[in-house]
Amino acid sequence: MKNITLGLVHTSATLVPIFQQLCNEFLPGVNTFNIVDDSLIKDVIARGEMTANTAKRVVDHITSAESAGADYILVTCSSIGRAVETADLLTSVPVIRVDQAMADLAVTTGKRIGVVATLPTTLEPTSDLVRRRARHAGKEIELTSKLCEGAFEALMSGNAALHDEMVGTALKELSLKVDVILLAQASMARVVDTLSEEDKRVPIIASPPHAIQHLASLLKNN
Repeated sequence: MKNITLGLVHTSATLVPIFQQLCNEFLPGVNTFNIVDDSLIKDVIARGEMTANTAKRVVDHITSAESAGADYILVTCSSIGRAVETADLLTSVPVIRVDQAMADLAVTTGKRIGVVATLPTTLEPTSDLVRRRARHAGKEIELTSKLCEGAFEALMSGNAALHDEMVGTALKELSLKVDVILLAQASMARVVDTLSEEDKRVPIIASPPHAIQHLASLLKNN
């Protein structure tokens, strides 16, 4: 059996070590390489949506990963998820959205699902994915989306404490209304560790570990 190679496509270099650690833990023996282009997410944020040109560049990066020898490709940004699904139709290897496993888990966990994000350009694609995965599973859900306005800007300006406080408040408030909470961005995951057990009334799910664990199960079954 040949060695498996996983290509990861990122829109932020900060995600490279996070996913490398997860790969080391859950995908031992799998070769990995990274493609990073932060201009993609900067363009999405600036325009308030993913344009056709940006989507094309996402697809180009994914097909480049296939050309580089990837047997599986994981795209780690939720904001460009629709382009990832398009690329999956154009490549001969599996292309995986980072948030699909998380969405599927939420749908099986409870009916009332909350989604939290610090960017509207991430909130909408993640919420849309959850709705579609619920329809695919034949399950009715009640979706509550919450945008932490100003938190992303605080983080980018170096005020991580304010970002964490805003996200933490949103998680506490939402936990009173839903059965499970999804974090639309991996950058929010560390805030969960700062919450008390009382504040974590419901499961709070981040995409990176579930995406890698999903990949591990695919490799085990193939």
